[in-house]
Amino acid sequence: MQKINACLWFDNQAEEAAEYYVSVFDNAKITGISRFGEGAPGPAGQAMAVEFDLEGQKFQALNGGPAFSFTEAVSFVIDCSSQDEVDRYWNALSDGGSEGRCGWLKDRYGVSWQIVPSALGELLGGPDSAGSQRAMQAMLDMKKLDIAELQKAYDGG
Repeated sequence: MQKINACLWFDNQAEEAAEYYVSVFDNAKITGISRFGEGAPGPAGQAMAVEFDLEGQKFQALNGGPAFSFTEAVSFVIDCSSQDEVDRYWNALSDGGSEGRCGWLKDRYGVSWQIVPSALGELLGGPDSAGSQRAMQAMLDMKKLDIAELQKAYDGG
């Protein structure tokens, strides 16, 4: 049982967003939906809360109204083992959203994600400090992270 879960506050798109996120990740499913009844703060039948799992991480999407919106102060990091995986998540999650720098993006709902290749930590923390600095500079100039280009920078090419 996971003790701490993420709750995402939406205006009225909780169910739509949960379905979208479940479609992006391979190991994902909606695990429950609570709906507003008659006389509730939301329209009867609309999802009030949607529980879903993404790659073993539990989430809840809440239709709480327009009072709050997402910021970059909270983001979800996706650890990617290959460039294909970076590309897949980047393309899926940035569709209808906006691309940021250094592997950051906002999806169509305004949720921030960091699409990070596992190799980045190895390059930024590698034994060659000058190579690590070159890889860092290359990362700062990128939107979607490119493993081959980061490696090339680390190697001095």
